[in-house]
Amino acid sequence: MSVDVLIEDRRWAQVDLESLAIRAAEAVFTKLGLSDGAWEVSLLACNDTRIADLNADFRGKPSPTNVLSWPSEERGAQVDGGAPDAPEGPDPELGDVAIAFETCEREAADLGKDMPDHVMHLLVHGILHLLGYDHIRDQDATLMETLETQILADMGIADPYIRETG
Repeated sequence: MSVDVLIEDRRWAQVDLESLAIRAAEAVFTKLGLSDGAWEVSLLACNDTRIADLNADFRGKPSPTNVLSWPSEERGAQVDGGAPDAPEGPDPELGDVAIAFETCEREAADLGKDMPDHVMHLLVHGILHLLGYDHIRDQDATLMETLETQILADMGIADPYIRETG
């Protein structure tokens, strides 16, 4: 398993993004029983301007977002709530993920979350997208959110869908 990280925005050094990305990938692959594969993920660590351009180009939404994913192939489940097809060789490339610093930082502050924990959630989320998980259909969303919560709990990170109050 490898994560190739391209850091375009130096502020990502504040959260040691490379270490977080490796931990996130290992946790996802272990949870899904894929830890023995030679899987490859590419991660672009950018800013809001860059991710807004990518969001406009690929989704027709000219605004920043927290994370984007481009799976190398379609692996989505045919049935709402079903598990996606497991990746198969010979190509170990799962796809690309991009993450935007300003949006992540703002969301973490707004949600009362530690930045590294929020980033870890978004990395897990993005990698699950590469593996065919999605949240468009209701049961698919439930499955994906449940997996995210379990994976993060295994790493000692609180449920990202519970907003801190105080």
